[in-house]
Amino acid sequence: MQYRPAAFNMMPVVVKNLLIINGLFFLATLSFGGAFQINLIKVLGLHMPGSPDFEPYQLVTHMFMHANFSHIFFNMFALWMFGTAIENLMGSKRFLTYYLITGFGAAFLHLGVSYVEALSLRSELLAAGYTAADLRQFIDTGTYRVISGASEATLVAYLTKYFIPTVGASGAVFGILLAFGMFFPNSYIYLFFAIPVKAKYFVIGYGVLELYFGFTSDGNIAHFAHLGGMVFGYLLIRYWRRRRHIYY
Repeated sequence: MQYRPAAFNMMPVVVKNLLIINGLFFLATLSFGGAFQINLIKVLGLHMPGSPDFEPYQLVTHMFMHANFSHIFFNMFALWMFGTAIENLMGSKRFLTYYLITGFGAAFLHLGVSYVEALSLRSELLAAGYTAADLRQFIDTGTYRVISGASEATLVAYLTKYFIPTVGASGAVFGILLAFGMFFPNSYIYLFFAIPVKAKYFVIGYGVLELYFGFTSDGNIAHFAHLGGMVFGYLLIRYWRRRRHIYY
C-alpha cells in the first residue's frame, strides 16, 4: 500500500523512538562507565574488521552510540529538524528503512576508506622493516615496538585504524539531510539561525566540504561516513522514484 501522509506530525513515531533509543544508549554509556567501568563505546562502537574488538552487531549498534553530549545533541537536533519532515512525507515504515540503509551505507564507505588507508600505512611499515607477523601481533596485543628507520607516527596511525571505534548517527542523519535537500530543495535553512540558504545549496555545499575534509583532515571526524550516508540516500531515493515506491 502506498500513500502520502495526510497530516503533519511534529514528533512522528520513528523520529520519536530514535530520539529515545539514542538517549537511552547515551545514558547507559555514562552509567556503565561510571558504575561498572565498562566502556560501551568500545563494545558497541564500530571497529574495523581485523580488529580484536570487531563484532558484526557493531554495524547496527554504532549508530546509537555517541562520544559526548554535544555529539548526541547536534545529531538528535538534526534528526528531529529534518527527519520530521521526511518521515511525514515518506511514512514511518519507508523512513525507518531509509534511515537504516543510509546508516549502513555510511558505515560501509567509512570502513572501505579506512581499509584502503590501513593498507597504505601497512605498506610503509613493511618497507621500513616490520614483518606481517609483527603487525598482526601489534594489532592482537595493542602494544608495539619501534625499530630503527621506522616512523612511530605511521605505526600509531596504523594501529589507530584498528583500535579507535566509530560511533554516532551522523551517517544516517546526513542521509536525511540529503533527502530534505532533494524533496524540499527551495526551503530555507538558517545558518546560525540567521543566514537563509536554500536547502539544495546547503546540501551541496555540505557535501563538498565533507569531501574536502575527508581528504585533508586528520581529525577524529568520520567525513567519509557522512558522505556515505548522502551517497546511499541519493541512490536509494533515485531507485524508489523509478519504482514509484517512495511513500509507505
